[in-house]
Amino acid sequence: MSINTNEYDFVIIGSGLGGLECAYILASEGHKVAVLEKNHQIGGTLQVFSRDKCIFDTGVHYIGSLDEGENLHQYFKYFGLIDKIKMRRMDDQRFDVIRFSDGEEYWFGQGYDNFKAQLYSKFPEEKAGIDAFCDKMQEICDKFPLYNLEAEITHEYFRDQELLEQKASDFIASITDNVRLQNVLAGNNLIYAGVKDKTPLYVHALILNSYICGSYRLVDGGSQVAIHLSKSIRKMGGKVLKHKNVVSANYHDDGTVKEVVTDEGEVFAAKYFISNVHPAATIDIFGEERFLKVYSRRVKSLENTIASFTTHLAFHKDSFKYLNYNIYQYDIDDVWGGIDYDEETWPQVYFISTPPISSSEEYADSMSIMMYMDISEMGPWMESHNTSSRKGERGADYEAFKREKEEAVINKLEKLFPDIRSKIKSVHSSTPLTFRDYIGSYDGSMYGILKDSNASLKTHINPRTKIRNLYLTGQNVGLHGILGVTVTSFVTCFDFVDRKSIIEKVKNA
Repeated sequence: MSINTNEYDFVIIGSGLGGLECAYILASEGHKVAVLEKNHQIGGTLQVFSRDKCIFDTGVHYIGSLDEGENLHQYFKYFGLIDKIKMRRMDDQRFDVIRFSDGEEYWFGQGYDNFKAQLYSKFPEEKAGIDAFCDKMQEICDKFPLYNLEAEITHEYFRDQELLEQKASDFIASITDNVRLQNVLAGNNLIYAGVKDKTPLYVHALILNSYICGSYRLVDGGSQVAIHLSKSIRKMGGKVLKHKNVVSANYHDDGTVKEVVTDEGEVFAAKYFISNVHPAATIDIFGEERFLKVYSRRVKSLENTIASFTTHLAFHKDSFKYLNYNIYQYDIDDVWGGIDYDEETWPQVYFISTPPISSSEEYADSMSIMMYMDISEMGPWMESHNTSSRKGERGADYEAFKREKEEAVINKLEKLFPDIRSKIKSVHSSTPLTFRDYIGSYDGSMYGILKDSNASLKTHINPRTKIRNLYLTGQNVGLHGILGVTVTSFVTCFDFVDRKSIIEKVKNA
């Protein structure tokens, strides 16, 4: 029996960045909105957790395109975030360091002139290839109107087969025969879990370009973005409600959604519904029989990006110098090869980041190390669940598994930072199951549906569904990451707000 019926213009399922941004856009246009979050903490991958007085980010380690005049900077101004969140700009000369087991380092600099100069210094004979690479990155980005704050669709990229089907690895190999340069140019593919024979060039271009155009970290954690958006939504009359786990829906006679129902029987009615959870999970919530069989089969058969294991280190006070750049460490020759890792020599590929804190610019109080891990390694504990709303224990074997993996990570780190072990106060970790339970993906994938250049149309998800008043948003619809999700939020809302008017508001924010 349902209880406590609540009526809104829009009910949004999931308080990840996409859900919160859709709620902000719609509330700012006068709509009555409610965001329903199953967990205690809002924000999806913006969530943080605290151990030993250190704040750790779950998913957002740095953000691109935040320099004055860049696209995300302007979007953040529209959302009222620029003057509210604490940010630190990363090093001009090296926001990312691509490092190999022979000790060689290659720096990615901010701004295309700087980016090129750093690579010229390492590959003086490869200027033509480096220039061709940079030109192509910018050329591709110009084809995506919302990345350039343009309301007019001058290029229908989702119908451009040549654009969607060109592989990143193929293009990079076409501009240079230098294998090390090829690997450097693809060196940050870990940030989107790239696959050599699948990842489209446009994915690589949009993500790398954003970081070249202003890389920043969020000081004291990424949750501040979700918190400020939530406050703004509430000020505009909207609601952001936690511990609301939506499990099913009821329908009108015409087949449109009437209301969604939580696991506690609470009902939320609305004219429209937007799901910020994975499309496959959305089908489960709203009933597979309500969708075309071919659509359900396609969505549920789509490959997700690989899951990850993240080790979090808390340091003794003022013992480890803050690194204002990320390190992508490769202990294998092929930077695309980390997906098919060897468990005996794992981790062979890992991302290192020291989160900034407001209390010190010189020292870091923590470090996060992220690496690939296949969900199959979680076999003995797959049936377990542990969230703030659904507490559970995975047992001693699970904890022993984590300790073993943490030790393997620290052994690797000692090759880069020989004295790091003496600086560690405590060690914590997140497995694919952690991401599965808190982010809501079936298999712990942080980056959602894998974009596949071999099946570009199959992996394209439309925000509209066959249920007329049900829409999708989030990283699975567009690109993952702060910028990708932000652009997707606007695309989802274009059916309800004037496209030109809202983009003008962004440009004039």
